[in-house]
Amino acid sequence: MRRGRIVLLLAALVVAARLGHMAAEDSYDAPGPLSRARDMVIPDGSTAATAAVLREHGIIRHGLIFRAAAWATRHDGPLHAGEFVFPAHASLREILDILRHAAPVEHQVAFPEGLTGVQIAAILNAAPDATGHVAAPPDGAVLPQTYDFTLGTKRAAILARAEQAMHQALQTAWVGRDPSVPLASPQQAVILASIVQQESPLPAELPEIAAVYENRLAQGMRLQADPTVIFAATEGQASGGTPISRADLANPSLYNTYMHAGLPPGPIASPGISAIEAVLHPAMSQALFFVATGTGGLVLADNFQEQLQHIKQYRAVRK
Repeated sequence: MRRGRIVLLLAALVVAARLGHMAAEDSYDAPGPLSRARDMVIPDGSTAATAAVLREHGIIRHGLIFRAAAWATRHDGPLHAGEFVFPAHASLREILDILRHAAPVEHQVAFPEGLTGVQIAAILNAAPDATGHVAAPPDGAVLPQTYDFTLGTKRAAILARAEQAMHQALQTAWVGRDPSVPLASPQQAVILASIVQQESPLPAELPEIAAVYENRLAQGMRLQADPTVIFAATEGQASGGTPISRADLANPSLYNTYMHAGLPPGPIASPGISAIEAVLHPAMSQALFFVATGTGGLVLADNFQEQLQHIKQYRAVRK
């Protein structure tokens, strides 16, 4: 009789254990309380601190159950701090997998082609998800493109990446250059590319513009590039988008290519890959002049008389 009671008790314990295991498993995989997906910043701290943050923001229901699940699955890896995306109704299993293995949320900052160092610094310092402050980088030092970063990344680190990207891109392009181009160094290439970049928004036109300027360099002619006049007149604040005056054309600045022969002493903006490739692989052309609309459209001329006629036609169309 006594032996029979013991057997029944053991059977009851086994059943209870199985039911408890099933209940725990159901809770582990059951949909969570989060009504819609959201980003959440998990700070550095203990599992208890993480549980508190998750519970406060409605991602989990019970901090103690979360802590127990994290401990029971501790061999799957540590929980990480950072900014993560939690899907709607994420289960404990999904939440723990995100905290252990998911990549943090990435933010972006974009530097368009043709910006001065001052303009690039303004964009980067306004990026709300980065930290710190940067001074304006040297003109032409940053490769224009979009850069990903995680929350709290130092702006100086982003800028360093952008400068390294330009260095690598320029070196690679220089190695593959057309050996006939009248440029003596990668620095001269980026200087000329920064001018070419400002002359047209269409990548297809850049090799034609590059050819004009390189033909001028080869013949000892002044470049007479309007973007350099703007750069000089604004003291390096901008190199495009600003009207120029007769006084600007007479500016004695070394960057004013109407007043000085050859290339200016440095870049006037950060050129993109298309502009760099254009000056290192210019079009086959004998043209020495061009008229650009600034919005797309290019007319080339081999001599000054042709150029004057093209300017007259362009002005008539604008009127």
